[in-house]
Amino acid sequence: MATPQVHPFFEPVTFTYSYVVVDEATQRCAIIDSVLDYDPAAGRTSTESADKIIAFVREQALDVEWILETHVHADHLSAAPYLQQALGGKLGIGANITKVQELFGQLFNEGTEFARDGSQFDCLLEDGDTFTIGTLKARAIHTPGHTPACMTYIIEDAVFVGDTLFMPDYGTARCDFPGGDAAQLYDSIQKIFALPDEYRVFMCHDYKAPGRTEYLYETTVGEERQHNIHVRAGVTKDEFVALRNKRDASLSMPRLILPSVQVNMRAGNMPPAEDNGIRYLKIPLNKL
Repeated sequence: MATPQVHPFFEPVTFTYSYVVVDEATQRCAIIDSVLDYDPAAGRTSTESADKIIAFVREQALDVEWILETHVHADHLSAAPYLQQALGGKLGIGANITKVQELFGQLFNEGTEFARDGSQFDCLLEDGDTFTIGTLKARAIHTPGHTPACMTYIIEDAVFVGDTLFMPDYGTARCDFPGGDAAQLYDSIQKIFALPDEYRVFMCHDYKAPGRTEYLYETTVGEERQHNIHVRAGVTKDEFVALRNKRDASLSMPRLILPSVQVNMRAGNMPPAEDNGIRYLKIPLNKL
């Protein structure tokens, strides 16, 4: 088995880890879960986080084959179009993006100009689909629960779980967004737990569990299965659903959920400009 080289990029405002996954044999790579910086008070975007990835790719003379999203993020905006314009690569996401587009297309009262067929992306990945990054073998598995379109990417021994799992001392993702389901999340996590113990698991976020002083982004399947505080071996589905639902009821909505979803369901593109040339993000009142 080839071993992908995994390079993390941490964005501290949204606690997001993006990754460049490199096949050293060919210098080809994939970028996973990128971040477009956004100041909600000013309504301004910037590209500092994405520019760090671009600089790294160019310094290492890498060839980008894929720009992958694990799901439609609710806590940060995607920089996928900006990265694709600079570096190339195919933009991929799970095929159930269409369900997310339908749900949030209704919430934001989007017109017919907003396609709900996933056509904003280059590739819609189904459960079990395989692809390559240079000589690295990769597989997409559908892991819904946090959102209907969540995908986990298994690239040789490296597993990119999106918001399905967090570090073992922090637990699991919330399931109270539209289309979320705690029972589905439990089943999805069992798919990940069925992988070999030694497989490396990479987080999309880390929020530092109480008592921990540093941010972490990597663990193993075995560590998650044995020690995850929400869903370790021995926790039943009913126990997990009760825990997850109780915890979700106590959580506030993510600070950037409304701008993030509007942008990310469009593959990181902004809504079309209005007749004054300005693009706007909507705020639906009293709906979430």
